[in-house]
Amino acid sequence: MISNMKKLLLNLFFIAVVTPMAAQTLILPGDYADPTILKDGDDYYMTHSPFYYQPGFLIWHSRNLFNWEPICRAGEEWSGSAWAPDLQKVGDTYYIYFPADDTNWVMTAKDIRGPWTKPADTGISGIDPGLAVTPDGKRYLFTSAGYVTPLTDDGMKRNGETKKIYDGWVYPHEWETECMCLESPKITYRDGYYYMTSAEGGTAGPATSHMAVCARAKDIYGPWENSPYNPIVHTYSDVEQWWSKGHGSLVEGPDGQWWIVYHAYENGAYFLGRQTVMEPVEWTEGGWYRPVKDLEIKTIHERNASLSDSFESDNVSWQWTGWKEDVTKSVFMRKGRLVMPARGTVPHDGRLMLITATDSEYSVETEVTIKDKDLKAGLVLFYNEHAYAGLLCDSKTLTVYKNPEMTEEITNDIGRNIFIRLDFRKGLLDISVSADGSGWNLLCRDIDVSEFHHNRYGGFLALRPALCSVGDGEAEFHHFTYTSAAFCR
Repeated sequence: MISNMKKLLLNLFFIAVVTPMAAQTLILPGDYADPTILKDGDDYYMTHSPFYYQPGFLIWHSRNLFNWEPICRAGEEWSGSAWAPDLQKVGDTYYIYFPADDTNWVMTAKDIRGPWTKPADTGISGIDPGLAVTPDGKRYLFTSAGYVTPLTDDGMKRNGETKKIYDGWVYPHEWETECMCLESPKITYRDGYYYMTSAEGGTAGPATSHMAVCARAKDIYGPWENSPYNPIVHTYSDVEQWWSKGHGSLVEGPDGQWWIVYHAYENGAYFLGRQTVMEPVEWTEGGWYRPVKDLEIKTIHERNASLSDSFESDNVSWQWTGWKEDVTKSVFMRKGRLVMPARGTVPHDGRLMLITATDSEYSVETEVTIKDKDLKAGLVLFYNEHAYAGLLCDSKTLTVYKNPEMTEEITNDIGRNIFIRLDFRKGLLDISVSADGSGWNLLCRDIDVSEFHHNRYGGFLALRPALCSVGDGEAEFHHFTYTSAAFCR
C-alpha cells in the first residue's frame, strides 16, 4: 500500500513534470456546462446546456472572450432535458442544434437576439451535435460515438445515411475514467483540414474522468488522424484546481491568439456544476494545435451581471428559470413585486424560480408576503426532486427542509410578511428569518448539502437558489438579493 503522503507527492510530481500545464482562466462561474462558442466578426457568442431549466438557451456576448454579458434566451419549448448545443452561423442565419427526447433539433434566427424559431426535428439520433460546412457549402451534422449525417442545403433535415467515421483516441488503460464516451464533436475548418475536437472519458465520476482530444481529416468521411498532442485538455490528478475537464470548442481570439473553451468542476465545489473555463492553444508547424504552457494573461475580468433582482421590471429578468416549465409564463409583476401562483404541496412539485449560483460561498435573501391560508412560500436550495433544503412559511408554521425526507416545523411568530436568508458555505447551509430584514433569528445551522450534486443524484445539474410557492394562492416576493462570499455577513 502506498501512503496518502506518497500518493500526494507522486501526483504533484506528475503534474509538475509530465503534464503540460497551460494558463487556465474561469470565464463563466456557475453551472454553465457544455459550452459552444461562435466568433461572428468582432463579436463572440456562447451558450450552454439548459437541461430541464426553462426558458431556453441563455446566450452570452463578449468582445474579448473574458468578460461576458447575457443578451437573450433562445427556445422555449422542448420535451425532456436539452443537452450539449452547437451554436453556429451560416450566411446570415444563426443556428442552434441540440439533442432532446432521443433526437436532434435545430432552431434558427436572423438576429442573434431573436426571435428564434420553434425547434425543428432533424431526424438524426445521437447526442452532442456539431455542424460542419464544407468550402462548397455542403452541410453535415456530427454526433456522438463518431457518427456523421449529411444535411439538406438549409441545414434543417437529414439528407442521407448516417455513417461511423471515427473511433476516438485510445487513452491509457490505467487512467481512471467513467467510460470511453466519445462525445461532443466540434468541427473547425482550417488550411484544408477539418479538425474535430471531441470529449472522452465521461463527464463526471472521478476527478480524472473527462478530456478533450483532437483528430483531423481532409475529407468529412476521413480517414481521421489523431493528434500527437492528445489529450489537449485533461485533469491528471485530484490535487488540481479543475476536475473532469473536457467538452472543448476552439475559437480564435480578437488578437489572433487561439483558445479552447471547455467545462470543468471546481475542486471541492461539485455542487456548483460544471463551469466554463478556457486556456490558450497554439498551432504547430505540422498543422496541429496544442496547449500553450506559458502565456501571461493580462485581461481584467469583470464580474458577470448581478443575480439580485428588485422586481421593478415589467418582465422576468434574465437570471430566472423554472424547473421543467417556462416559469416566465406563470408568474407576473405587480407594483414592484413578483407574484408567484402556487402549485403542488412540497418544493419538488411546487413552483420554482431558480438562479445559477456563481460562488462556493454566498447568501441569498428575500422578503415574502403570504396572504392565502393554504399557501406556503419561501426560499430553498434545489438540485432536483430528491435533493433540496430550505424554508417554506405559512401564517402559522415555518417548515425547515434539511432534505426532502427530513423536516422540522417551528411556530411562526413573525406573521404573514417575513424575511428569509440562506447562508451557504461550501456545502453547509444556515437558515435565518427576520421581521424587518435587520434583526435575524437563526433557525438552523450547518445543514449538510455538500453531496447534492451529480455523482450522488445524477442529472448533470447544480445546486441552485430558488424562490418557491406551493399550495393554493399567490405568494408575493418583494426582492431577491444574492451576495457573493466577499460580501457575505
